[in-house]
Amino acid sequence: MKKLLTFLGIFFVVSIAISPAKADLNLPVTFRDFHGQGWSGGDGYNAHPDFESVIATDPGIVLSELGVDGKPVYAGTSGNPTTHGEEYFDMWYNDTPNYNMSLNSSLGFVWDGSNYVYSSNSFFPLDGQLLGNDGRSHNFHFTMELHSSFTYMPGQVFSFTGDDDVWVFINDELVIDLGGVHGAQSASVNLDTLGLTTGENYAFDLFFAERHTTASNFFATTNIELAPVPVPGAVLLGLLGLSAAGIKLRKHA
Repeated sequence: MKKLLTFLGIFFVVSIAISPAKADLNLPVTFRDFHGQGWSGGDGYNAHPDFESVIATDPGIVLSELGVDGKPVYAGTSGNPTTHGEEYFDMWYNDTPNYNMSLNSSLGFVWDGSNYVYSSNSFFPLDGQLLGNDGRSHNFHFTMELHSSFTYMPGQVFSFTGDDDVWVFINDELVIDLGGVHGAQSASVNLDTLGLTTGENYAFDLFFAERHTTASNFFATTNIELAPVPVPGAVLLGLLGLSAAGIKLRKHA
């Protein structure tokens, strides 16, 4: 019995040694920086009316399906008080002269043994960069877009808590809508409810906006092994109606 227990102990240790933990995820993102209302500087960039404006929970700002360019499509009406029309909204995730500056960067998710996690109650990645802090302690006026892909397996879940706007699209369909200028809000999606096919590859797209003082939170937890997809590549493939490694980047293209 003693020999058996010794053997099992050695086997257990060796098993751990040859079963490495999953690697952390480092996903490409694009940030865009804006000036909020009240900005009166002389740097040649205009204040954007959607930033540092109305505070309100504001679902329904975007359509339920991504556009062919891989960006959210504006659907706002008079019932969406935190936005000021399609022209201004389209600037959020597109480079626009005299309104925003952009920066390609990355977002790191740490594997905690059961999930990939990004956690920050002080999410200010552009402090002192691009258009600056508008005279504040942090840069509160920016957007972020993240494009990735994954292989669907039963049991996958994505959860988010944060502020301000967050939209998550899976297979081009809106699955989380936390639109508006508000305190930290939470939402979760169980991929088993989406009618996906096991073993098939799908697109995962996340869009974030920080539009008002005084806080910025970003907490994401998932057991989905997301793969990096650079923004330009995802858009180009979608417009051409192509796929890479069988990834359904734009299902309607």
